[in-house]
Amino acid sequence: MIVRFSTRAGALTMHGDAAVSLLRAMGHSGTVPGAILAADLPAALDSLRKALDAQVAAPPPAAPEPGAENEEETPEPPVTLRMRAVPLIDMLRTAIARNSDLMWERS
Repeated sequence: MIVRFSTRAGALTMHGDAAVSLLRAMGHSGTVPGAILAADLPAALDSLRKALDAQVAAPPPAAPEPGAENEEETPEPPVTLRMRAVPLIDMLRTAIARNSDLMWERS
């Protein structure tokens, strides 16, 4: 599933699992489609930030030894939920500044 977030200021597309996790972190049930009224966005943003701050960061993967044969094969670090939240946080800030509701739906 893909979820499309939208406000009067623009739109954002995100994978469903990450989107639902972020919606739940904002205090919403995580159902798609849905909406949060402009008046409720500051509280949702605050809840999201608190939830992301509460997550325990996983230790970074060990760096390969210098000169290791498989240096090119070292996997990229995973994209965390905190990283995936950045565009949504920016969207929430803009929506709050413009007094816009946040809506989301399956895309």
